[in-house]
Amino acid sequence: MTTPAIMTTTTMTTTTTTSVLDQYAGKLAERYDPYPHGRYMTLLLVRQVASEAMFRTEGSGEPLTTEFVFPGTAASDPIQRVVISKRKQTAVERRVGRELLRQYDLLHKSEGKEQRICAFNTNNPCGRCIDCMLYGYAAGGGGAQRSRIITDDAFSLHQAPTIVGERQFNALYDNSTMRDPETNKASTSIGTDPYVRPEAVFLDMETLKDVTPDEVRYILGNVLRASRYGAISSRIGRIHNHLIGVAFSGCELFSNLEWVQHTYDRLRGEKPEPDFPLHLTHITAAAQAAATTLSARVYSPVTFLKADELARLQQELHDLYHDAEALQTLLKRLDASYPRQAAQ
Repeated sequence: MTTPAIMTTTTMTTTTTTSVLDQYAGKLAERYDPYPHGRYMTLLLVRQVASEAMFRTEGSGEPLTTEFVFPGTAASDPIQRVVISKRKQTAVERRVGRELLRQYDLLHKSEGKEQRICAFNTNNPCGRCIDCMLYGYAAGGGGAQRSRIITDDAFSLHQAPTIVGERQFNALYDNSTMRDPETNKASTSIGTDPYVRPEAVFLDMETLKDVTPDEVRYILGNVLRASRYGAISSRIGRIHNHLIGVAFSGCELFSNLEWVQHTYDRLRGEKPEPDFPLHLTHITAAAQAAATTLSARVYSPVTFLKADELARLQQELHDLYHDAEALQTLLKRLDASYPRQAAQ
């Protein structure tokens, strides 16, 4: 793959092209190290619902996950916000990445008695594939790796009554009625499910700790290619993940809740609540401004990618994931960068 022309310096005889991540290599890890070094890279995301979605435990009848929190920064009565739990986010993105690793035969066998291919949510991780080394693993008789992707619950920008609706569901028999054609008994499979309306948005940050440029490309690819979250994701739950900012720092930044509260204040102005739906450009501008304000309170220097750098980074990733040969080369290079027994 030919690297996109990101930053070009021309002399009489040479042309040098530097990727955005290479420009910030000093703020990232050079290679994997099991010891922490305090290099933090934060991805600022707007998760925009593109279809009906249900953020709850899989199955029918459970309520949506919600929390009562203050709407903004001023003293006021709490409101109810919908929540996408942290595990519901990373589980989707891990599976997206593991599909890729499986495609290129980069999920390894475990080292224990049962030498099986590394599988998600089992007590038999291989402990050395890219997924294990980034998202963490723990094996009873082997090693362990703490996740280097730090996540938190994502809160809806608007309050629950604004973005939540209800749908009635039923299950028809083969005769297209609610009655069994053999017994004439009425079906009991009928009820209502709460759902999150399209165009609802959730603000979320994923913090990457002590990661290398290649690891960033893998993680970002998982986030930007993930598309369905929550329950019944084979039919609903379509989400667009918009990367609206990247920050480098020496510690974690603010919380998702603080960020959504400050953004909420900027968008509602003198109104009781921001309009719904809101265009992504308005949300992005307010969320970026809120992040800049909150970063001034962090006990560490914070460096944000500039708008043109952020756009170029996403273009680099787009080009990389369109080039199968270049992507395979990157994944194999990343896989080979880990020690065989990295965290014993």
